[in-house]
Formats: sequence, C-alpha cells, structure tokens
Amino acid sequence: MTGFNNELFINRTILVAGAGKGIGLACAQMAAAHGASVIAVARTQADLDALAGQYPENITSWVMDVSSEMFFERVKSLPVLHGLVNNAGINRVGPMEDQPNENIDAVIDLNVRTLYKISQAAIAPMKRADSASIVNMSSQMGFVGSPNRTLYCMSKHAVEGVTKAMAVELAEHNIRVNTVAPTFVLTPMTKPMFEDESFKKFVYDMIPLGRLGKVEDIANSCTFLLSDLASMITGTSIKVDGGWTAR
Repeated sequence: MTGFNNELFINRTILVAGAGKGIGLACAQMAAAHGASVIAVARTQADLDALAGQYPENITSWVMDVSSEMFFERVKSLPVLHGLVNNAGINRVGPMEDQPNENIDAVIDLNVRTLYKISQAAIAPMKRADSASIVNMSSQMGFVGSPNRTLYCMSKHAVEGVTKAMAVELAEHNIRVNTVAPTFVLTPMTKPMFEDESFKKFVYDMIPLGRLGKVEDIANSCTFLLSDLASMITGTSIKVDGGWTAR
C-alpha cells in the first residue's frame, strides 16, 4: 500500500458519528469514495438520504441520537468494525462567569461522555477485526486556551487525555486511537461566529497560513489515521490548525 486510492478501505466497515453535515459528512464521503462500507449516523433523515444518494452502494444510514443507550447497544452488536470517527460535538460560547449548569452539562455530556460511550461500545466489534482505528475529533482548543471558550477547551483537553489512555489500553487488541485537532473550519456550526468581523479578524490573525480550514483538510487526516498507512500511529494527535498552536 503506497497511498490513498479507491480501494484503501475495501472490505472495511467504518462508522461516522455526526455524519450529517460539515466535517462528519466529509469524512463519510471520503471513506465511501475509498471503498469503505460506511455507517453514517445523524439525527436528520434528509442529510443522510443526500449522502446515500451520492454513494448508494457504500452508505448505510442510521437516524439515531448518538448519545442514546439504544445507539450504544447497536454499535456493540455490530459483527465487525474497522474504523470509528467520533465527530459529534457542540460548543457553548460565553464568559465563564455566566455559563449556566445547562451548558456545562450539555458540553461534557456530548463532547466527552458520549465520545467515551461510543468508543466503549465499539471495542467488541473492533476486537473481531484484524486491526481497527478510532479517530476522536478534538480541536486546537484541546491544546490552548481562548476567551469565552472555557467549556469547549475543557471538553477537548479531556478528549486529548482520554485518547491517550484509550490508545494504551486498547493497543493489545490492535486498536489504534488518535485525535484530529482542527482549527476553525467553516461549517454550519461555526458560520454564525464569522458574522462578527472582530472575531473573524482575531481568528485569521492567529492562523499563520492565513485561512480557515476546509472540511476536506480534516477528512484527509481522518482518512489517513483510519487506514493502514497509519498502522504505527496511536495515542497522538494531528493538528490541522494552520500553525495556530505553533505560536
């Protein structure tokens, strides 16, 4: 195997949690384009129908709440699983002093607890594969701090920590665990943020490469980590941040 090709994931099953839009959608599209049988999970049927229309032979759609026990049990019962992209996540922007318990609980529940529970459920079917890979979606905010983002930073620092622990524990089963840590990417979740010109200037000034990330930038890194091209890589992170954390 020398690089990406349309047979990279032949006979591989890859589950993408949060596959309806943005980064998750790009990851599902790229995995399918490279031959994977993709289980695409989202809450919106229309989003998944559009994806399945692009790759009808490769996409299996699950319209489910990724934080539900029903979903965890369904993952656990899969006959085999070779790859998992934990992409579901939320942000609650605001001053630390004003953050209500509702926001604290929501961010921790989806960004940390749900990621942990999905990964936990994936262990059994991944043990039935020759090798497997989990990619946890982190952020540059898992390495730095930023005003008005204490909750998001907290959750993504937790993702970085638990990924290392997962990697060490699951290595004996040939299950690799890594993160991809993007900078700001223009997605439906982030688009409203860039309507604020002062915030937009702040972000661009912090990225040495001078541009926002594209969903394809993130999906490329996820594809690499899911593949055997990364067979000796576990417990680490690929920062797709344009140099933000190098400052």
